[in-house]
Amino acid sequence: MASFRMTVQDLLREVISEPDPFPKYTSQIVNLANQNAQGTRPKVVGQLSDLIQKFPGKNYSEWADWYLKHHPDAIDKATDLIWIMLEGLKTAIEMIDRTLVHRWVTDLVLKKTFVGFRFQNAILRRLAAQRGLSFRPATPEEESRGIDGFLGAEPASVKPSTYRSKPMLQEQIRCRIVYYTKKKGGLIVECDF
Repeated sequence: MASFRMTVQDLLREVISEPDPFPKYTSQIVNLANQNAQGTRPKVVGQLSDLIQKFPGKNYSEWADWYLKHHPDAIDKATDLIWIMLEGLKTAIEMIDRTLVHRWVTDLVLKKTFVGFRFQNAILRRLAAQRGLSFRPATPEEESRGIDGFLGAEPASVKPSTYRSKPMLQEQIRCRIVYYTKKKGGLIVECDF
């Protein structure tokens, strides 16, 4: 069996004959802004996975020309959405100091961990009671496999409804998933068992 390592720079040179043009950390920051702004969603730039398959050419410059001919304003629209978000992030960064970071870490490690664990147990406990089953929380080893608790003998995991749109993550959890959606005034819980 052969193995080798390729850097991102090597891949970029191989595919488009150019090195990565971004200074350290800048791409990560723009990516974060884009996630929030949703600048490269299909409604803005088109369904890229479909477009690249429809593209009749062979090389990068042909792709760029073809794409821009079919979506002439998309790059500018995406840029504008992301730029606005970056301006907001710049303002937010100015408000971050060590005290705020300490509060954030405390909130994550203490409050969100405690509330999240109690939250999932309350959901599973309620489901078990409705079905006349026993409930027990998962052990640390079971949690490492994505199990949050057991309804009777059946393992279950509790996830927000947005998790449904992440099929790669779902494949790693080999048990039934209980979904919840936060609404004003409470939760909507859905499960298929």
